[in-house]
Amino acid sequence: MDTDVLVVGAGPTGMTLANELRVAGVATVLVDKLPRRSELSRAGGVQSRTQEAFDQRGLLEPLLATGDHPVGSAHFAGIPLPLTRGRHRLPWRSIPQVVIEGFLEQHLAAHDIHVRRDHELVDLAQDENGVTATFANGARVHGRYLVAADGAHSTVRSLLRAEFPGQAGTVTAVAADVRLRCDDQAMTHSWNAEGHWAHMFPLGTDPQGRPLRRLAMGGPGRSLPRDVPVTEDEIRNGLRDIFGSRVELLELRYARRITNAARQVAQYRHGRVFLTGDAAHVHLPLGAQGMNTGIQDALNLGWKLGAAVHGWAPDELLDTYHGERHPVGAAVLRNVQAQSLLMDWEGTRDPSVAAARELFATMAQLRDVQCQLDDMLSGMGIRYPMPGTEDQSLVGLPSPDLRLGPVRLHELLRSGRGILLDPADRFAKVAHLWSDRVDRTGQGTDGRPMLIRPDGYVCWAGGPDGPEPALGHWFGEPR
Repeated sequence: MDTDVLVVGAGPTGMTLANELRVAGVATVLVDKLPRRSELSRAGGVQSRTQEAFDQRGLLEPLLATGDHPVGSAHFAGIPLPLTRGRHRLPWRSIPQVVIEGFLEQHLAAHDIHVRRDHELVDLAQDENGVTATFANGARVHGRYLVAADGAHSTVRSLLRAEFPGQAGTVTAVAADVRLRCDDQAMTHSWNAEGHWAHMFPLGTDPQGRPLRRLAMGGPGRSLPRDVPVTEDEIRNGLRDIFGSRVELLELRYARRITNAARQVAQYRHGRVFLTGDAAHVHLPLGAQGMNTGIQDALNLGWKLGAAVHGWAPDELLDTYHGERHPVGAAVLRNVQAQSLLMDWEGTRDPSVAAARELFATMAQLRDVQCQLDDMLSGMGIRYPMPGTEDQSLVGLPSPDLRLGPVRLHELLRSGRGILLDPADRFAKVAHLWSDRVDRTGQGTDGRPMLIRPDGYVCWAGGPDGPEPALGHWFGEPR
């Protein structure tokens, strides 16, 4: 056995998973087909729940210290959601994917986990004991488990012949990182009468401290094949059509064409192989959903693989990865497709679409509607199904970051272990039986006991049967 877990793909999802496995004490090999880390920004927004995940591992503060990462404003299909400001301790921030990848790679290297580059997967075979991966450079790696984090064109997914149903891309638009002269710095979403559109948000600064923006633009006649290069003239002409002289291109740093494809694999688990991130689900990059969903896939899967490797995972624990994350991925596809429709992403100028958007924008002025959309986009509203605990309002949701004496709850989660909050000191004997995988603390704020999984989700919150059933369900047989 070369390793416990082989992770294929060293983007944000793969490196987050490698760190989760490191925290769990699991031997990990991380490979990527590229000879060097990409310098392309790709994604740019980090949602509240993703920041909480980084905070739970002690990564958020050093990540934010890497540069200027401004707080953004929530929106749905370009419709502002101003009433959601301040709802979460960690608001949406603009942190380019290239920054996250560089930060995570350095963090892993500091813990002696180095990306093995120039490893292009060409074959894999699995049996009851593990998975063997073969690479174009002649290398072979055998692990107990393999995780695909190799992106939208996943080789692992192809080799598995995994079902990947959904909608094929029908049109393209341009996504670019740019420096602009812009009269209105608050400008974000704009359309013109012909159906051409542009969306912009801040992307931090370049090495000289000059503001950068992520620009997306499209509309009638702007859908070109994905392999056609995006030129400066194309960007300038698009900006002129939509903004006139109010916006001027100063520098084009990076550009690509994106499609409206929306697909999701039917199964996230194939024996000892698991699909995560864009290998499991692809969609338009709207509302900062893709990278965040992938990182949260990794957060969900990492501790479960750790439990399996260490031998205490309950029989069905690894299956809960699909059971919990597949519905989340499906919901993300639906919300992105709804945003695409309401934005008239294809530039159809369909009066019915305009009417639907006008009605939706009116409804979105209501606070309850804004909060519902915010919970969906931020990931803070994700609630995993946990049968038998339906009457416990916190169960299945991310744990609140309670102040527990001198520390916060999220700081306690940095151990990668479960946490049992026992403010009345009732469960010491019970907790001792699981003390090799669950920590108990007797300090609470509101007197309510809770059991929190290593990924930060509440799995018991003071039910009448005590924590024993939940401890057994999520943490296996006691020692």
